[in-house]
Amino acid sequence: MKKTLCIFVAVIMCAAIFAACGGSGTAPAPAPAPAEGESSAAEPAPEAPESAEPVTITHWYWSDNDSWTAAMEQNVADFNAANDKNITVVLEVYPWDGGGFSENLFTAAMGGGGPDTAQFKLTATPLFTANNLLVNLEGYVGGWDKKNDINDNIYNIMRSAHEGDDLYVMPFCTQILYVYYRPSMFEAAGIGIPQTYEEFLEACATLTRDGAYGFGMRGAANGHEPWGSFIQAAGGDFTDFTSADALKGMQDYLDLFNNGYVPPTAPSDGFNEIIANFQSGLTAMVVHHTGSFQGMVDIFGDDVSAFQFPGGKGRWTSMGDTNNVIFEKAENKEAAFEWLAYLAAGKGQEVWTVGTGNIPVSTTVQNLDFFQSNRFYKASIDGVGFAGIFPIRDTTTEFITSAWPSNTQAALLGQITAEQAMAEMQKVLWEQ
Repeated sequence: MKKTLCIFVAVIMCAAIFAACGGSGTAPAPAPAPAEGESSAAEPAPEAPESAEPVTITHWYWSDNDSWTAAMEQNVADFNAANDKNITVVLEVYPWDGGGFSENLFTAAMGGGGPDTAQFKLTATPLFTANNLLVNLEGYVGGWDKKNDINDNIYNIMRSAHEGDDLYVMPFCTQILYVYYRPSMFEAAGIGIPQTYEEFLEACATLTRDGAYGFGMRGAANGHEPWGSFIQAAGGDFTDFTSADALKGMQDYLDLFNNGYVPPTAPSDGFNEIIANFQSGLTAMVVHHTGSFQGMVDIFGDDVSAFQFPGGKGRWTSMGDTNNVIFEKAENKEAAFEWLAYLAAGKGQEVWTVGTGNIPVSTTVQNLDFFQSNRFYKASIDGVGFAGIFPIRDTTTEFITSAWPSNTQAALLGQITAEQAMAEMQKVLWEQ
């Protein structure tokens, strides 16, 4: 029960970071859509059905807004009309309900019911795979002619969501954090977009001028994701917060506050505060995703743009996800994979991402002018190759909601050292 509750709360935390923080978690509809206990053996590569007997696939999904509903309904209609294997997808819509979707999906599947396929969050993966509810997709993807249309890093992120190296989650769309910046403030300071981690730190200092601060730091809950970019750029990772490189990243982060390059309220600033500070001109840079770009453009017009957090010894930015899965109960898994493949790299991928403002996983769709000509979508896509997720563990929720903010705030205020803060965070996430 403890594991179940932890996973469900982790799902809720994911929604809070990539959805509630910025409205729906995706950009407002930018345009109408176009006309543990798992098996280690992968499923065999799918073969074409020997007959065209009717097949029905039931798909569960949640809808954040009307654009999501319209895009998914169009995808179902198009797929049902276009596939030549007599496959009919039946769509069933359920509310996200703060993560309740995942709980209801799990309860239904454990009871022998539920759908054949469903929309899914990575944070739920350990619970579902531990109960052998999901189909191993390695064989299906291995034999798929569009496998290479998706960056290997995306597949690896899907695999990293549970213990083991198998693929149980089919990529669908993402939200990837980047750095918003004010071109006019950069021009006034005489600097360009930082190309390295060290240049980014220097920019934070240089841009602190004329009553403004270089960077909008989020010291309150859920600030661990922007912070993670500092840790990894310095050469650390999330497996050992006490390493020399991880400590270097933490000290760099603390020094932005100690040197006055971030607002003095940074230790207690949450999402609303960092966005308000940026929109008022108090800060020159802030980290978020495409869910907030329209509001930025409404205020600044062309005087706002974005770039990916630059690398140093390493490079990382946080990725939010919406994916799909096939359940073991599905009677025709080949047909189910046809549907998920259509959503991942077929016409369905284009319809979904253009219609909803989510970032495509398909490189073909990423290269459409619709995404490449939008500076915010492009900045997000630029992070696909090095984006990642925070470790999914029973202790992750405690780390996010308590250990990270309390220890980071104490370190920012000089109450504990960087070493003490990182040692405590290591203990909470990995040693309990």
